[in-house]
Amino acid sequence: MATADDGTRGIRDEDTRDRSFLGEVKDAVSGRAALLMIGVLALTALFIASYAGAFHSPKPKDVPLAVVAPQQMGGQLVERLDKLPGSPLDPRTAPSEADATRQIKERDIDGALIVDPRGSTDKLLVASGSGASLSQAVEQVVTQAEKAQKRTVQVQDVAPADKDDTRGLSSFYLVVGWCVGGYLCAAILAISFGARPTNLKRAVIRLGALAVYSVFTGLAGAVVIGPILGALPGSLFGLWGLGALIVFAVGAATFAFQAVAGIIGIGLTILLVVIAGNPSAGGAYPYPLLPDFWRAIGPALPPGAGTWAARSIAYFHGNAVTGPLLVLSAWAVAGTVLTLVFASLTKGRAAVNRSEVRQ
Repeated sequence: MATADDGTRGIRDEDTRDRSFLGEVKDAVSGRAALLMIGVLALTALFIASYAGAFHSPKPKDVPLAVVAPQQMGGQLVERLDKLPGSPLDPRTAPSEADATRQIKERDIDGALIVDPRGSTDKLLVASGSGASLSQAVEQVVTQAEKAQKRTVQVQDVAPADKDDTRGLSSFYLVVGWCVGGYLCAAILAISFGARPTNLKRAVIRLGALAVYSVFTGLAGAVVIGPILGALPGSLFGLWGLGALIVFAVGAATFAFQAVAGIIGIGLTILLVVIAGNPSAGGAYPYPLLPDFWRAIGPALPPGAGTWAARSIAYFHGNAVTGPLLVLSAWAVAGTVLTLVFASLTKGRAAVNRSEVRQ
């Protein structure tokens, strides 16, 4: 026989709970939330360590520099520059100023010293399109070395940054925006119905949606940075294609991490792209100014590969983009394959991780 609920059942249930302070804490902060907070704490510490470690004391190290001089003088000068304290330069001889200029524009070297054997004033070729901090560092090191020999230098910028991109950072910010768009899109698609795709069909749909989004996001970034702001020159279609590839590569990598680790995969993407990738991208300080660790990992990560390619499109006529495009393509393909493989191994809704977020 049914009885009426006089409203006391809820009160009795409430009274049975642990009302101690520790009980309140356990009720307010679940074990899962505590673990996520610990993960965020670790990411915060790594963020500070990565950015401070990369940027706190930039110094040039083994900057590729061509030397154009008469044979005997050139050999002696290369040897002297190679022995500068801290090894800021990696000098090598070049047959002519034209050849040195070609190497700079093909991004094989970052500067060239053209010696005038008949006078005491030499010419230094730089490329601020590779980053103003790098060209300034080369100028400072070479000027000091020349001063020690009672010589002076005149600086010529053979690949200058645009007047509205004076520090050469627009390409870096553009790529950062594309990377953020990639992992945010993947995260939104994931949390809307589970971090792990429940079947192969859903994974294909998510990847297809990401591909469409990537095309439009790549175009939006290229249009904003170029025609609207005038902050970066270069081919609109070239930047558009690069942007679409970056967004899809980062988004696909996010899907893959989510397929492996559930919602924690978003944190792994932040670790990869934001904490490791951005400081090592060569944006604020190009590779020769970064410590060894960041210089080593930067070209292999999406922000670094994207920044190099964007600068090449903007200032170097698309030279030296094959390697970075292959890196980005590898991330895109690997992310796609892993997402599909893990989705195909999932057996229905029961296989979805209990920790995934659903809305």
